[in-house]
Amino acid sequence: MFQIMTRRFGLLNKVCCSTGGLDITPIQSHILYEIDKQHNPSMQQIAEILGTEITTFSRQIQTLITMNLVRKVSDPNDRRVYVLSLTAEGKQIASQVDHKMNAFLTEVFSHMNEFERETVIRSIKLLNESMAKSKTCCSQ
Repeated sequence: MFQIMTRRFGLLNKVCCSTGGLDITPIQSHILYEIDKQHNPSMQQIAEILGTEITTFSRQIQTLITMNLVRKVSDPNDRRVYVLSLTAEGKQIASQVDHKMNAFLTEVFSHMNEFERETVIRSIKLLNESMAKSKTCCSQ
């Protein structure tokens, strides 16, 4: 079931969405979302939240910098730490990706009645909470 759901969510796709003339990969979408959600996060913080190795994460950040979506600056208190933020274009793209995902989910949920929607949402919350407690699963 999870493999089918993963495919239907497009998590295996090379590009999860095209917006603003840019092709955004699923991992880039997650990075933009997390940077937008946090206040001046460090590279290490976001890599840990996403459960990504820092070297792989660094390559993704460099790509997002090249796309003019992310800004990376040294922390004034510790020059070894890099702080991430979204550019104006990055904020716009993150918002568009979020809008597209919400529209997709709204359409998916439109095929369910209210009871079914509430049941699915409760079940997903329960699953997320249980996964967070698992010793063999990501803690985020």
